[in-house]
Order: sequence, then structure tokens, then C-alpha cells
Amino acid sequence: MRFNPKARLDTSRVRDGGGGGASGGPMRIPLPGGTKAGGGIGAVLIVILFLVLTQCTGGGLPSPGGGTSSGTDTSRMQDEERYQNCRTGADANSDVDCARVAVENSLVDYWADTLPSQSDTGFSPASMTTFSGAVTTGCGQASSQVGPFYCPPDQGIYLDTTFFADVLEGQLGGRGGDFVEPYVLAHEYGHHVQNLMGTMGRVRTQQGADSDAVRLELQADCYAGMWTAHAEDSELITLDDADIAEALDSAKAVGDDRIQQKSGQGVDPEGWTHGSSEQRMAWFTRGYEEGSLEACDTFSASDL
Repeated sequence: MRFNPKARLDTSRVRDGGGGGASGGPMRIPLPGGTKAGGGIGAVLIVILFLVLTQCTGGGLPSPGGGTSSGTDTSRMQDEERYQNCRTGADANSDVDCARVAVENSLVDYWADTLPSQSDTGFSPASMTTFSGAVTTGCGQASSQVGPFYCPPDQGIYLDTTFFADVLEGQLGGRGGDFVEPYVLAHEYGHHVQNLMGTMGRVRTQQGADSDAVRLELQADCYAGMWTAHAEDSELITLDDADIAEALDSAKAVGDDRIQQKSGQGVDPEGWTHGSSEQRMAWFTRGYEEGSLEACDTFSASDL
């Protein structure tokens, strides 16, 4: 993955939340394998789903086409100048933090054009906050154990960047690469799109291979595929086959069946919340190849 060195970057929606203490507040729930950082392989995605479907549903979920009542609360963000030198695509080519800004810019540009053109929903951008240790959000306080997540009440994406090396590669066995983080960010931005469209309100069943929760997550993967196809042809980002392979490998690594196997459990589809490795790769590919909200309608699909 490379960036156009002449492109100008917009850092206005990206902040660093700094560090924090141990996890606390309503985000703490029991984690498989222990509660210490990195202690539960299955915890990361289970807690993310918990955030999206329970803690994060209060306090202002928008109606379709609208924002939230609270909007983005920038008072939670402590700008520690992490992104102050991210000005151009050349900076993104040499600095992973600036690359994150460039990906965010591309996601905003894509969905600002795509969402209104393919639906009746208006677009407003999400904020993006990196942190270390713990962070306070509109959904409460979250620790590094949560992994990347989206919080609907403040329309924010939160990311402890150690997740990729410590969990995705270390615990789940993903092979890594420079397109892994963009895939994850695109998935979380997919949740923002679902929030704007009111799709999260359609979730009733929260576990099981055919549950609404799985449909929500697979749709976010599909939306990530849509953006990836756009990024591949954009003036800002240059991708190659290796980048697509890295995205698919990451989707495979976070499949529910893979997580259950890695945590020493037997594979039990009744406990799935995000979909199998095969499903996640398939829906990412569908979004990548077909490129439309209609093609990503997992809630109408008879066969996931």
C-alpha cells in the first residue's frame, strides 16, 4: 500500500486519546481465559459486539438519515500532537500514524459520495481516536482488551494500535501486513454507516450462525470490501494483490470458528457473533467485487 505523495491530509477528525489506567466502568465483563490484557482470545470480538449492541445503544442512536442527539464529543480527545506532522501523502508513506490519517480521509471521501448516492441517508463523518491502555468514550470506559470498536452515541471509532501485533497477529495468528489496519478501520467505518442508516436497530438475535448480530458484522465486512475496491482505483491510495490478500487473511483470523479453535473450545456455531472465517472472507469479497449497498444486504440474504 502506497499513498500519493502530493496528496494533502486532513487531521481534523483524528485524535489521540493518550494513555489510561486499567479498564473500568460498564465496559468490564468477564473475559474467557482471564481478565488480564491479552488473556482471552475470544474476548476481543465478544466485547466489541457487547459494546455495539448493548452499552452503545443508549444515549442517542440516530434515526435513519440523521445524526445522534449528542454528536461527536471532542472533549474526550486529548490531542497529544501525535498527528501534527501528518500533512501529505509523503508523510503517510513514511509514518504509520499518518498512513492511518490517509486511510481515514479515503473512507470519509468514499462514504460521503457513496452513501447519499446509493441510499436516502445523508452522511456525517465519524471521529477516530487512538489510545493506549484505556479511553473514555460515549459508551463508557474501554481498555485495550476490547480491541478496535465503534461507539454509536458519539459516532467514534476507537483503536488501541497494539491490537494488531498483540492480538490479531500474536493470539489469532494473522500474518500481518500494512493493509491489516486499513481493513479493520474500514470494517469499523462500516458500523458507522450502519448507524447512520439505522441498521443497528434491526438487531434482535445476538448469537448464532444465522443471528442478526452475525448479519450486522458480515455487512460491515462487505462495506469494507466496497471501500477497498474504491481505494484501489483512487488517486490517494495504490494497492496491490498482496494488500487484498492481507485483508482476506485478517478476515479469516477473526472468524468465530477460528477464535473458538484458538481459545481451545470446540467449534460451536450457536455461540457465533461475527460469522465464520469463510463467511467473513466471502462477504468482504462480495463488497469488493460488487460494490453496492444492495449487494451487501446481509439482512435479506437467505444464505450467509
